Amino acid sequence: MEHETLIRISFFLMTFFLIAWWERHAPRRRRNQSVALRWLNNLGIVAVNTLLLRLLFPMAAVGMAVYVDQNQWGFINTLALPFWLSVVLSVIALDLVIYLQHVLFHAVPALWRLHMVHHADLDYDLTTGLRFHPIEIALSMVVKFATIAALGPPILAVLIFEVILNSAAMFNHGNIRLPGRIDNFLRLLIVTPDMHRVHHSSIKVETNSNYGFNLSWWDRLFGTYIAQPIDSHEKMEIGLEQFQSPEYLTLPRMLTLPFVGKPGKYPINRE
Repeated sequence: MEHETLIRISFFLMTFFLIAWWERHAPRRRRNQSVALRWLNNLGIVAVNTLLLRLLFPMAAVGMAVYVDQNQWGFINTLALPFWLSVVLSVIALDLVIYLQHVLFHAVPALWRLHMVHHADLDYDLTTGLRFHPIEIALSMVVKFATIAALGPPILAVLIFEVILNSAAMFNHGNIRLPGRIDNFLRLLIVTPDMHRVHHSSIKVETNSNYGFNLSWWDRLFGTYIAQPIDSHEKMEIGLEQFQSPEYLTLPRMLTLPFVGKPGKYPINRE
């Protein structure tokens, strides 16, 4: 716990600047919106979310893991597993929970209203992976706390998962070009930018696909995988049909969107 915050911030900054450099030198798509406008507001909501989490959950996910470990809660603490196996299984289990949570935010209309903020971005780059409504961020932390309490993962597993969560979100939202063969190989294991970009298409069937954030297995296993967009990656429309105006890129609009914006045809509901 002594260096937990430093480790997470260090990996966050290294990944951010690496992907930003990659986007500049090998972009996948031409940008349609002002970078200054999007980055100022997307990073602005990151600042709001960071402050909110510190106020509501001062011990964060790793702190919760320490508390669970001290009290020996959770399923894994009832098993006599090698430490390394407990770590690996815990990271995989946490990854699955985030996949299922993501599907839930598309299926429940009230939750979709919050998640619309993430999808209403009109360009697709690493800052899109950081653009979430504060209420969604808070609910996601509650889900993580409950999962950690029920699972009883090693503290190291939660730290690794948190680092992967932030880094993968920036990587798979990156406007970066990967050779086709490398992309096809990587997506056998992890979610690539081309794979996840399909999820940000304005076409409903594509929006409701490719929910994974790190491991690509879950979409294939649960039948939510789409390999490529109907249109090319360069020509596909990003965002949601009802929010195609640049006004939805501003921080005030992001914060109020769940309460005044129309959900459109996107919620899965009972499909």
